[in-house]
Amino acid sequence: MSIRKMFFIALLSVSSACSSDLFLDSNGNMPDKSKIEQIHLGQSKDTVYSILGAPSSISGLSDDHWIYMSSGVKKVAFMRPQEVERQVLAITFDNDQVSKIDKKTLADGNDIKIDEEETQSTEREQGFFKKYFGGVGTYMPFGGDKNSKGL
Repeated sequence: MSIRKMFFIALLSVSSACSSDLFLDSNGNMPDKSKIEQIHLGQSKDTVYSILGAPSSISGLSDDHWIYMSSGVKKVAFMRPQEVERQVLAITFDNDQVSKIDKKTLADGNDIKIDEEETQSTEREQGFFKKYFGGVGTYMPFGGDKNSKGL
């Protein structure tokens, strides 16, 4: 067998092995479009729950903001996962009645700018010995007191 044939076979086997590492994962519990269309302003929480089921998340300090969401993520071998689809349905309640229905997709998402500034700490930085040897002698495995006399 010639070197060219061996190289071609090796290249073909590597490319076929890598091509089978494509995964599409779906996450979340977005209800069907027909169920979402049944939700209208003024409906009660119980009615929404009976139609859509439990939300993915309840945001805020009260239970007046229900969020249903799903996403599709493409994973290829060792490459970084890429979100290819996102759906978010946010339902807001006021006095246990639907007051707002908001639908979002991946196209509605915004990039978040990360602030590089740091918050200054009021604590002093501990020295090397205090940091690593400051607790020596304070651990009492049998609940003993440092000030009590031994047997």
